[in-house]
Amino acid sequence: MRYISPVKAKVLAMLFYGTGTIGIAVGLGLAPPQVTMIITLMAVINIGLGAFFTYIMLTQEERSPDKRKRKKRRESGRDEPGGKK
Repeated sequence: MRYISPVKAKVLAMLFYGTGTIGIAVGLGLAPPQVTMIITLMAVINIGLGAFFTYIMLTQEERSPDKRKRKKRRESGRDEPGGKK
């Protein structure tokens, strides 16, 4: 899976946890009886997505620098300015 920055993963996890909590509160308290189950189910899915992004944030490895973009060291000291032969 592609690397996700920790800040972005935290924001997404908080977003899903918040909407899931509000969805459960609305689904169990304010919603009419016909849609209570649907709203609560969607809220549980949001909490599951929040848990997924928390898992991603906690288990991914740190981003390693791209080795293709790094300059290669020259083996001989002759090409360096001021270097001894």
